[in-house]
Amino acid sequence: MLIGEYKHTIDDKKRISLPSKFRKQVGKKMIITRGLDKCLFVYPMAQWNEISKKFGDLGLGQANRRDLNRFILSGATEVSVDSVGRILIPEYLKKFANIKSKVVFAGVYNRIEIWDEASWDKYTNKVMKEADDIAEKLGDIGAL
Repeated sequence: MLIGEYKHTIDDKKRISLPSKFRKQVGKKMIITRGLDKCLFVYPMAQWNEISKKFGDLGLGQANRRDLNRFILSGATEVSVDSVGRILIPEYLKKFANIKSKVVFAGVYNRIEIWDEASWDKYTNKVMKEADDIAEKLGDIGAL
């Protein structure tokens, strides 16, 4: 399970160090794609194979399914971890997520999210203010 929050800085050569805890769980190769809420989703290869199959099985009959399918799958790219644990995020994905120099890696169960640090701070502040209301609305799923 991927959990935790880690802050890192992009180096001069546009590389970023993947948190060591995540490196052990994800392996040497992973998929990065556009995520929701203007962040990037990172999947271990085995998880990506399951996720991409689900997207592929959505069908083409409804426009919203085609849209989400294109959004996630066309933005996906395979990246490798170098010998010292760094990855290179493609420019088009950094632009999508508004990533400048400081990022937050957030473990979210079966994926890692990569956020621009300022965007993450804004998002988490918003959610913290609404957490009690969200928990009450979702209480029937038995998570808390």
